Amino acid sequence: MTFKKATNADAKRVWQILQEAIATRKADGSNQWQDGYPNPETIANDIEPGYGYVLMENQLIIAYAAVIFDIEPAYENIEGKWLSNGAYVVVHRVAVTTEAKGRGIATIIMKKIEELALSKNVGSIKVDTNFDNVPMLKILDKLGYSYCGEVYFRGSPRRAFEKLLM
Repeated sequence: MTFKKATNADAKRVWQILQEAIATRKADGSNQWQDGYPNPETIANDIEPGYGYVLMENQLIIAYAAVIFDIEPAYENIEGKWLSNGAYVVVHRVAVTTEAKGRGIATIIMKKIEELALSKNVGSIKVDTNFDNVPMLKILDKLGYSYCGEVYFRGSPRRAFEKLLM
């Protein structure tokens, strides 16, 4: 499997994967991603500055994530406490194609992000998810992320996690 920066040529496939994830969240009874976000503009805004990453298998994109080596403004106002105050990478919009579900692909992409962070000497990953996103909550627990409190996106509370890599 190859983990690489997404290009504009990947945007259509990424949008297909995100639409599948949006439908899955709805089928699970979640309100996460049911308000018009993410959308094709979100993807363009990820790809243009180099935040969008894809996981490829046999030349096919099977997963997507936004990997941001920058400050996340919503994380500045946590109801709780982060483990660290230094440089960190932010992970948003993790999505796996329906055909690859059940194979641990989201776990693989999170591990690839950890490797990428370490390669850039960034020792912390911060991520948030909806309180009812059970699959992501299980992945974060399995990979050793610590619950740090709540942050807010578009007026909704999100569970915030951090993992120290170094």
